[in-house]
Amino acid sequence: MKAIRINAPGKVEICEIEKPVRKKGEALLKLLYGGICGSDLGSYRGTFVYFDYPSIPGHEFSAEIVEIDENDKGLKPGMVVTCNPYFNCTTCYSCRHGIVNACMNNETMGCQRDGAFCEYITMPVDRIYDGKGISPKVLAAIEPFCISYHGVQRAGINKGDKVLVVGAGTIGVLAAVAAKALGGEVYISDVQEQKLNYAQEQFGFAGTVLNDSPEHFAEAVSQITGTYEANGTVQANGFDVCIEAVGLPSTFQNTVDAAAFGGKVVLIGVGKKNLDFNFTLLQKKELNVFGSRNALKKDFIELIDLVKDGKVDLEKIITDVYAFEDAEKAFADFDKSSGNMLKVVLDFTNIK
Repeated sequence: MKAIRINAPGKVEICEIEKPVRKKGEALLKLLYGGICGSDLGSYRGTFVYFDYPSIPGHEFSAEIVEIDENDKGLKPGMVVTCNPYFNCTTCYSCRHGIVNACMNNETMGCQRDGAFCEYITMPVDRIYDGKGISPKVLAAIEPFCISYHGVQRAGINKGDKVLVVGAGTIGVLAAVAAKALGGEVYISDVQEQKLNYAQEQFGFAGTVLNDSPEHFAEAVSQITGTYEANGTVQANGFDVCIEAVGLPSTFQNTVDAAAFGGKVVLIGVGKKNLDFNFTLLQKKELNVFGSRNALKKDFIELIDLVKDGKVDLEKIITDVYAFEDAEKAFADFDKSSGNMLKVVLDFTNIK
């Protein structure tokens, strides 16, 4: 069967590999659509910390069940499904305490183990979720929505909270969508105006912040949240919740700076670089800082229902679709034009 493999930074090929044979407790799935996420793009660029070459990328996908044993989940051949791609060890401290998304030995498909970008894959039955009639193309975007949703839930957003999401890529936009759905007054920030305009046009957030300079960013925070003057010093009130969805030292600093005293900061973005900063600011502002990793079964189930019920139009996040055979071009285009592309999806339905 055919698969997409990244052999080295900037080197994508379609290769032939053996078709998998399912084991007991697994299902054989035929891929339908697969989303290229930020980590896949990082693997292509050579900047993603969890990828070894050569490997098969991909962990955002929809698929059709080809073979499956009788099970208590109602899953049958022919059903269109998506899957939880985070494999936890079940034995580490985190797993034993129910924090399976933060498994100390976690292996995510397309990162620490080969991914889903193949004609066929096998998956444990307990990681497969019924798509409930959502179109296969949209269903492939459920996993990144789960990543964002899980992070937003970590913040415990209250209705009316002023929320700033830093980063208008797929994860950032979906975090903003989730925060808005929970009642937040949501603003989204990015260095690329075109991304901000698209996000605003499609999802109608409270506003945008063009982060083209530290001065402009600070000014926008003050304008949106108001200011407080004491002892001759004027400072911004800040946002109740700030969500980092980029993975750069500068954007982490943005969230810390923009957060209100007693506010919450959520880190979803993943990066390789270190940040040298005055950590006393966390103490001074008494910030609540939350890391957010992967997602849980409940996130998948809740969001499938949310999209099925029409409460979120997830198709708006998908800006570009490429045929499977054009995978090399899809990665190259996304690399060069990421500012103009949000969610890039590969179509596996007509592999030649």
